[in-house]
Amino acid sequence: MALRWQYQGVHGSQIPGPDITFGDQIDAEEWLSLEWQSLLDHGVAAVTLLDGESVVYGPMSLRP
Repeated sequence: MALRWQYQGVHGSQIPGPDITFGDQIDAEEWLSLEWQSLLDHGVAAVTLLDGESVVYGPMSLRP
């Protein structure tokens, strides 16, 4: 399993973000819980969790 986050801007288009892979969903979600504010500050409006090319869930808004 190679999980990673895909990042979307305010208009829903895919934008670049940290290219990090995670061994499991817990690690991916823990990382996001620490980094979501920084991502939002850098223009990421939503994220989607991917396992390879398959969507696990999302898009999920980062806006409070």
